[in-house]
Amino acid sequence: MKKNRAIVVLLCILLILAGVAYIDFFGTDADGSGSASDIKLGLDLAGGVSITYQVVGDEEPSATDMNDTIAKLQKRVEGYSTEAIVYQEGSDRINIEIPGVSDANAILQELGRPGTLYFISQTDPEGNENYSQQTIQNPDGSYGVGYVLNKSIDELLENGSILVQGTDVGDARAGTQNQTMGTVNVVSLTMTEEGREKFAQATRNAFEKNESLAIYYDGSIISAPGVNAVISDGSAQISPMESYERAESLASTIRIGGLRLELEELHSKVVGAQLGVEAIDTSLKAGAIGLVIVMIFMIVVYLIPGLASAIALLAYVALVILLLNGFDMTLTLSGVAGIILSIGMAVDANVIIFARIREELATGKTVRNAVQIGFSKALSAIIDGNITTLIAAGVLLLLGPGTVKGFAQTLALGIVLSMFTALVVTRYLIYAFYALGLKSEKFYGVGKEHKVLNILSRKGIFFALSIAVVAAGFIVMGVHKVSGGDALNYSLEFKGGTATTVTFQEAMTLEKANSEVAPKIEEIAGSAVQIQTVQDSNEVIFKTSTLSIDQRTALNQMLMDNFGIDEKMITSETISSTISDEMKSDTIIAVAVAIVCMLIYIRIRFSDIRFGISSIVALLHDVLVVLAFYAVARVSVSNTFVACMLTIVGYSINATIVIFDRIRENMAVMSHKDDLKDVVNRSITQTMSRSIFTSLTTFVMVAVLYVLGVTSIRDFALPLMVGIICGAYSSICLAGSLWYLFRIKFAPKKEKEQ
Repeated sequence: MKKNRAIVVLLCILLILAGVAYIDFFGTDADGSGSASDIKLGLDLAGGVSITYQVVGDEEPSATDMNDTIAKLQKRVEGYSTEAIVYQEGSDRINIEIPGVSDANAILQELGRPGTLYFISQTDPEGNENYSQQTIQNPDGSYGVGYVLNKSIDELLENGSILVQGTDVGDARAGTQNQTMGTVNVVSLTMTEEGREKFAQATRNAFEKNESLAIYYDGSIISAPGVNAVISDGSAQISPMESYERAESLASTIRIGGLRLELEELHSKVVGAQLGVEAIDTSLKAGAIGLVIVMIFMIVVYLIPGLASAIALLAYVALVILLLNGFDMTLTLSGVAGIILSIGMAVDANVIIFARIREELATGKTVRNAVQIGFSKALSAIIDGNITTLIAAGVLLLLGPGTVKGFAQTLALGIVLSMFTALVVTRYLIYAFYALGLKSEKFYGVGKEHKVLNILSRKGIFFALSIAVVAAGFIVMGVHKVSGGDALNYSLEFKGGTATTVTFQEAMTLEKANSEVAPKIEEIAGSAVQIQTVQDSNEVIFKTSTLSIDQRTALNQMLMDNFGIDEKMITSETISSTISDEMKSDTIIAVAVAIVCMLIYIRIRFSDIRFGISSIVALLHDVLVVLAFYAVARVSVSNTFVACMLTIVGYSINATIVIFDRIRENMAVMSHKDDLKDVVNRSITQTMSRSIFTSLTTFVMVAVLYVLGVTSIRDFALPLMVGIICGAYSSICLAGSLWYLFRIKFAPKKEKEQ
């Protein structure tokens, strides 16, 4: 790169960085559109709409029907936000909380009144007893004569007009299909086992009479598709739809109309953030401080390459903020976890490259050649580590529940950007600095030959230590369980609890509620308190673990004595967990599939399944150690628990891949006199600086978040710090040793050591 070109490259990068940073701070217009303040925040950070539905009818609904309805509603509202949650309140109420929105009326209008969907043969209504002639308003505003159904659902069921109801529909999905007329938009219907026979009879009746099979929702027709054949397998399509959006809307309406229970709106309100403005401010401050510390560290340790990486990190952060807006993502505390992990991986990629450059300089190569070779040799480790984690993020995005998808979105975005900034931005900056005259080795640092550490000789000690820690965790969980408690300190997101709504005499801010009211409630409840304020009212909602009658009485008395609250202004309801059994099972399935996919990728890339098995064992070790920490320290297992564990999974697999990449490289050039133990020990030693520096920089980011964060953020940051330390330990002390054991135990005879 010539000097003039280097100046142009440097100016372009700095100008683009300045432009993106300007948009991040001020937005693209006077309203601040596209700025950091315009990013959609989740319910925990910014609040949203809360809607409570009541089951219609005098009989109390069964637990099965309530669970089925909640599960289907959860799928429905995730269309508004991946972080939306649905949970049971009392015995016959369902509460929906949707972050990032503030217009409850608009949500209610789009969501509709769940239930009351049915299929009915559509014939000429004249003379049909199911219809009556009425004056109706046309779409253009004019009035005319039309026919509407004049019988109730029960009457239509009794006279046989309705054969198929919404509860007979298993699923409805929008999609596209290639037909002779081209690609068309369709809605695919799948009936339940019970609904299959009913649907076959309904389509037979309609087909034989040349009728359409109209779909009614809340008494209004939403679609009237023709029937071209008798459908006996329970699978049907409505096509062609005029647009994909219309297909998605129809499919969504059919899904929500297929609920087992009919619901009616009880009340809706706009609730404030659960963590509050303070949590956002401290998180931003912690992130800025941590980033500055990491940038200074990189410059001090790696000199000119470190300066290039510091600029690239600024570009990374600026682009993340820009694209969070561009892709309309909802940022929650789980999303922050994904960003933290991807920042660590962005630093990791640079550390791998710079370590390679120093190694090449130590062999006597010129700075220019060392930089070229360093980037080339680091490429495989960076690509394998990032793609492995990206595979996990992709699987979680496709199969995981809403809260996991939020984490997966930000993680995937961060991984792609971290690879771009490390392999493109950092590279061009180093070449530009070199072309501008910074060509001396002293600006880049020369690697030193380190004594090879005999890690494998201590593998027995490391294995015993790990087994002991994991076993201790299970023993502690067992002791808690036997003593009548829970194995882990589950929060109300996992166990459910009590929601106490209090109407104060004057408006109560979240910060004031946290400082003045929450400590007194915690003394009574014996657990942490989750607080939500209600917009345009004096109401505050306090969510705690399940309160006994005595505790509720004590809580009411405390509020009356200390805050002058009228007891009539205090209401309490038992609420179910916001993390349902289906969400738990979806998460487990998604993680299991992700692990299998990672295993397959590692097998393909490394041509040795033992690398994959070893990395997965090391990964499970890290997860179990952090789980043991949760058990021993009694850290609250809340909705951030899943994000914490997934962060550790991504971090662990990336750290292990780097070492395995070096083992693979060294094995390719090993001579017959080289001992396999020496190859493994040398590979671990060569990547030691990377393992330590990456862990240190990521640890600093999380540690600052812990020091400055509010209580709930600390409960998230503390186990994450343990996971980072554990990830470094397992990659250095366990992963290589595990692979070595698998290699000598399960290798062909010719590969076994003599």
